[in-house]
Amino acid sequence: MRHQPGLLAEANLHSLYLLFEAEPGTEALIRHHLACFHPMINDYVDEYSESELSSFVAIGSEYWSVLFPEGRPNRLAAFPGMAVESRVAPHTPYDIFVHIRSDRVDVNHLVGTHVCELFADSLKLIEQVKGFRYLDGRDLTGFVDGTENPHGEKRRRVALVDHKTDPLFAGGSYVHIQRYRHRMDTWHEIPTKQQEDIIGRTKSDNIEYPSAEKPAFSHTKRTNLKNGLGESIEILRQSMPYGTMRVQGLFFISLCHDPNPFKQMLKSMIEGDGRGHYDRLLNYTQAETGAAFFAPSIEFLKRFL
Repeated sequence: MRHQPGLLAEANLHSLYLLFEAEPGTEALIRHHLACFHPMINDYVDEYSESELSSFVAIGSEYWSVLFPEGRPNRLAAFPGMAVESRVAPHTPYDIFVHIRSDRVDVNHLVGTHVCELFADSLKLIEQVKGFRYLDGRDLTGFVDGTENPHGEKRRRVALVDHKTDPLFAGGSYVHIQRYRHRMDTWHEIPTKQQEDIIGRTKSDNIEYPSAEKPAFSHTKRTNLKNGLGESIEILRQSMPYGTMRVQGLFFISLCHDPNPFKQMLKSMIEGDGRGHYDRLLNYTQAETGAAFFAPSIEFLKRFL
């Protein structure tokens, strides 16, 4: 099964995230529009080849059974909302998520406009966020983001459902999103060394602390997890910063062949290790949204042409 190209795409300069709510009773129209989605995107990929345009579309966990009642990915579940003291990961479901990315903000805008026109009779746009590459791939906190991402063929193994696991949904991916809002004024008040301890990496040259020197509350300690066999638990991150002069943050995107790695990482960040060591980065940023989706293969979507 062919995966949607945007799932494994390498980093770009600009992104556009569109989140929709479905109009009741328009399921047949939406299925047809989804089948037309990638042929339309491919036209723009050819026309603006220098922009490195890519995209994917994903269906919300709660909406999936309404849109495709004949069956669902066997591990698709609602976003795992959590709350401990002031640390909150809210569950804010959406029906459809469209991810557009390229090296040209004007191309993203053009494609986004036509996506909205394609779905105009069946979807209502609820939220739109523009992401951008910041400096040399850093989050607005000043630290390089996505350092732990898998590369090469491993990206496919981490992000995509295998044919043996779930044949009908092979080539698809479990997608989780969170829009984080940073408390930049508070973050900038603390010394660089304290920031580095919170992240678990040096700021300027992006060197990870040795394991023995990494604080138990650091972001890298709380997210670099291992399974019972001692193997790393991995996701593919496709996150990008967003913001204005007033509101700044990170639009976090996790892709994986299984939804559990994301859930385990989120639990480790919010609940911690049971000894009071939660992710201290959460003292300086707050998730304002959280939703779970599945991005099926191109063949799955084309069935409804």
